[in-house]
Amino acid sequence: MSRIQIVTDSTCDLSEELRRQYGIDVVPLHVVFGDRDYKDGADMRAEQLFELVSASGKLPKTAAPSPGEFLAAFEPYIEQGCDIVYVGLSSKLSATYNNACLAAEQLPPGRIVCVDSLNLATGVGLLALKAAKAAHAGASLADIERLLLEARERVETEFVIDTLDYLHKGGRCSALQSFIGGLLKIRPVIKVAHGSITVAAKIRGKREKALEQLVANLLERKERIEDRFVFVEHALAPEDAAELKRQLEDEHGLRVELAEAGCVISSHCGPQTVGIIYTLLP
Repeated sequence: MSRIQIVTDSTCDLSEELRRQYGIDVVPLHVVFGDRDYKDGADMRAEQLFELVSASGKLPKTAAPSPGEFLAAFEPYIEQGCDIVYVGLSSKLSATYNNACLAAEQLPPGRIVCVDSLNLATGVGLLALKAAKAAHAGASLADIERLLLEARERVETEFVIDTLDYLHKGGRCSALQSFIGGLLKIRPVIKVAHGSITVAAKIRGKREKALEQLVANLLERKERIEDRFVFVEHALAPEDAAELKRQLEDEHGLRVELAEAGCVISSHCGPQTVGIIYTLLP
């Protein structure tokens, strides 16, 4: 049995089944509506979040776990004799990673490695899975750290955003941009690059066209996809995600795992968002 415990945060969007299979522990971020504080994935799921946003017309605030919450998650494993690898949400998007580092500094030195994924959603999840597989194969703490620092540069994460409303409400685009985007039916393709979110393309027209662009971007790199494995992630778009899974498996011979976006990711991207995430070969 591995004496290295892999810990991540709730933005990894890994299913409970995968987390249990690979023994990955998750520290939840917070979603705050008014005076109510919910733990992402534990107290609230994306469907409930969208219902509250629809009813209130307001987005929740999201917050990182505190250093104390990370300390409470780490301490039992240290006391059991396990070392820890934490890999979490990009430090350029949240204080989550920094708070994990603060907690690690309060525990015996050399027992915890914190790795900034420079990613989000199942881009984080892919790295957590890679770390867990390496730990189970007997890799050392230093080996896993080196593996993740190298692999994080090869994770490709792209999402099609169906509505600009959530980006607007969250202060990520102006009212005018949101209004014009709605009129012109513009759907941005969002890409993660060097830990930050960028707009890779702006697709005008039907939703199907934007999803086709997402697939086209993947097919340009198809032969370089590590393990021929892909995550298709969605926020309240199960039919589209299932169709993409079928297409990528039946027509292009890839292995596909479906993932549902949690509350934190969903609160920024909005419903009907669909993403494709994979790792390129070295």
